[in-house]
Amino acid sequence: MTVRARLRVTRDRFRLDLDLTVAPGEVVALLGPNGAGKTTALRALAGLLPLTAGHIDLDGVPWDEPPGAFVPPERRPIGVVFQDYLLFNHLTALENVAFGPRARGTRRAAARAIARDWLDRVGLAEHAHAKPRALSGGQAQRVALARALATGPRLLLLDEPLAALDASTRLAVRAELGRHLAGFAGHALVVTHDPLDAMVLADRLVIVEGGRAVQEGPPAEVARRPRTDYVAALVGLNLYRGEARGTTVTVAGGGVLTVAEPASGAVHLAFAPSAVSVHREPPGGSPRNAWRVTVAGVEQHGHTTRLRLDGAPPVLADITAATLADLRVRPGDVVWVALKATEIRTYPA
Repeated sequence: MTVRARLRVTRDRFRLDLDLTVAPGEVVALLGPNGAGKTTALRALAGLLPLTAGHIDLDGVPWDEPPGAFVPPERRPIGVVFQDYLLFNHLTALENVAFGPRARGTRRAAARAIARDWLDRVGLAEHAHAKPRALSGGQAQRVALARALATGPRLLLLDEPLAALDASTRLAVRAELGRHLAGFAGHALVVTHDPLDAMVLADRLVIVEGGRAVQEGPPAEVARRPRTDYVAALVGLNLYRGEARGTTVTVAGGGVLTVAEPASGAVHLAFAPSAVSVHREPPGGSPRNAWRVTVAGVEQHGHTTRLRLDGAPPVLADITAATLADLRVRPGDVVWVALKATEIRTYPA
């Protein structure tokens, strides 16, 4: 019973044009920059924003198909976890979780029994009578998740579920959320701009830019073969498009690179910044790509230093603190970079 959607939504100057499927037991992450259309897609699936055109259905049963069919949010078998949780501040954790079953006609005692069970599952049984203001961010997130799951939804929608958490809480809550999603038999869609959340939680990524899907696939495949600059930046790779003839690739925008595997036609080239070595003088030694660049920026990047280098082509290079001390480079300095052909991944554009 797959969720199938052709989401066509026009709002002012923005247009969402996205085809989406979610299979039973699958967790799909919509990943993209702010303003890409991720939350618009989630709101359309939830019934909070009607489609302009297209359709949403579960196993052939339409939820939204203009101009006729439209199932309102309260009649859709969905659970939603919002970025700010949206717990009812005047209700206890138990009453918050019981609200969904009660709204769907379950008697008070039965709804509370369901709520107690879910609070126990998310490790908050002892906080059943606490109100939201007495809960930490991680605890509030777990109450919101329990509330969403308590109705037995067939589609679970999570909108930036970890964005409101501090870094120390996020790691533990991400792991716990992943455990609950792994055991969820329905369909799950996670909207996020955080690549780590998406990579850890999802079975499949759908990358959205400007209201359209630009790439999708398993996290490992997307990370290995980015197809846009945004995706390359997310996974920390240099990415170029070029025209290949054998092992020589002419890079769009300037420059020529030698690759290890022969190819023909339009290709993407990707390699890690750590694969790039930086030199004050033209490098010698084994055959490799080498070109002259100008230092555009120097910044701390984790445990390394990242150099932004302008040239043909421009490139990011990650070097150690010791290498930086030896090079003594500053913005505006001219240096050389080298890259082995075997470090470059080539795939059709």
